[in-house]
Amino acid sequence: MDFILAQLPDAAATATFDWFAWVILPLLIFLARIVDQSLGTLRIIFVSRSLRKLAAIVGFFESLIWLVAISQIIQNLENWVSFIAFAGGFSMGNYIGIYIESKLAMGMLCMRIITAQDATELTDALRENKYGATTVSATGRSGQVRLILTIFKRKDLQKVQNIVLKHNPNAFVSVEDIRSVHEGVFPDPAPSFLSRLNPIRK
Repeated sequence: MDFILAQLPDAAATATFDWFAWVILPLLIFLARIVDQSLGTLRIIFVSRSLRKLAAIVGFFESLIWLVAISQIIQNLENWVSFIAFAGGFSMGNYIGIYIESKLAMGMLCMRIITAQDATELTDALRENKYGATTVSATGRSGQVRLILTIFKRKDLQKVQNIVLKHNPNAFVSVEDIRSVHEGVFPDPAPSFLSRLNPIRK
């Protein structure tokens, strides 16, 4: 009988397991770090696009959440699970921040199209879709080529690429971010939800 009792788990030891310190707290730190680093990724992108107000607002909440998370780490230095949660949240936050930014598709892009073929149909198609197209005669390794420049919103990248592939699939294409645009030709923006609720009367 004594042997059987000795093999049973110590109920007192089981009851003393701190679920908050070893499970709940690391999970909260992990989630807080995801939010913090996601905001940090967005803030860097906003700064690169000179969106100062958005960068300042996001930076405030980023630093606040980081302070809360790091304070819990300092108060629980013996808890190695919290260290892993902190690092894991940092890694996941980078991924989620970039994903969110790609869905927001903020900013403008400049596409350079170089082709040795006739580009009349391509430029006409771009202009029919309300995209500006500037053509320049140039010289490449194989002779005379046409350089076409068009600027558009990031959310329209796939649409513009499809137009190029349809009319000139063998063209050389490069795309880069631009910080600001003055004037230009762009498609009419779709009416926003707020504008539908409160239309401006002339």
